[in-house]
Amino acid sequence: MYAAGITDKGLARSLNQDFIFVSADAVGLLPNLFIVADGMGGHKAGEVASSKSVNFVVEYIRNQQMDEPLLSSGYLNLLIAAIHDANDQIFAMSETDPDMQGMGTTFTACVVTDTSLFIAHVGDSRVYSITQNSVTQLTADHTVIEQLLQAGEITTEEALTHPQRHFITRVLGEKTPFEVDANVVSLADTTAVLLCSDGLTNMISNDIILEIINRPGFVEHRTQVLIDEANIQGGQDNISAILIDIKR
Repeated sequence: MYAAGITDKGLARSLNQDFIFVSADAVGLLPNLFIVADGMGGHKAGEVASSKSVNFVVEYIRNQQMDEPLLSSGYLNLLIAAIHDANDQIFAMSETDPDMQGMGTTFTACVVTDTSLFIAHVGDSRVYSITQNSVTQLTADHTVIEQLLQAGEITTEEALTHPQRHFITRVLGEKTPFEVDANVVSLADTTAVLLCSDGLTNMISNDIILEIINRPGFVEHRTQVLIDEANIQGGQDNISAILIDIKR
């Protein structure tokens, strides 16, 4: 397994409120860890929410101890507990600093084993499974648009220009308890896994993503090409991508 991650402020924003974490080596009890967080909030609050949430989660995981190795069946429980702990800390920060009030962040994390992908997810940053012929979204966006699409109230075409297309319904940093989407996906036919913020997927299509990821070359280079292509297409938001080669 080889992995690379890049985050870029894009062409339209003066500040990068995305934050990523990439470790193909063990992090505490986990065999590896990959995270994309897309912050939101005025001033520098979004930048604080995304970076602090990742740091809090990584710190929580590193501080957990067991007498025996953690079984894969416990990976998601550990991720979920870490995310809820980070949520509480981010909300506490927003309550004590007026500049941070209302800040929040998406949070999407993965752990990879030889056979499975473990995903914990809040918000609209995404995880994709890549094969030689397909790109499959593995996470559901926590957005008003996704709710309307699932209810059949709007079409995919209408979603592209809907006035509420940027409204997120679930983020890390909330006062009220929320559910972390968590699932395990088989990697049987998967050649690569992509984690990304919406600054990537709003700019380039699945067909382009597939073509770039399936090119020959180092994982670092193909990750950079994804970022570059999003900027070529307009770079309207911060752009983050983590590419994990499963079978190369």
